[in-house]
Amino acid sequence: MTNTIDQTINRVAEIIINELKLEDVTPETFNADLDLVDEVGIDSMDLATIALVIRDEFGIRIDEDDYPKLTTIRIIGEYIAEKQRGGE
Repeated sequence: MTNTIDQTINRVAEIIINELKLEDVTPETFNADLDLVDEVGIDSMDLATIALVIRDEFGIRIDEDDYPKLTTIRIIGEYIAEKQRGGE
């Protein structure tokens, strides 16, 4: 299970790096516990775009009400895992 969550976290990091065009960062060096808004500087438009890519990539529904909870890559990875297990 941990391997799957690690793979999900790694893929979420890749998506964020690609969508935000972050330089000098790789999924392996991206701290999964950094606050995406306060420490990385993601705004609500960036988060909405990332949520759409994640929705398409992982085949899950992300409620707009959940956006404020998705503050780190690790939390997003756990959210995806929960959704995939059927925990709505």
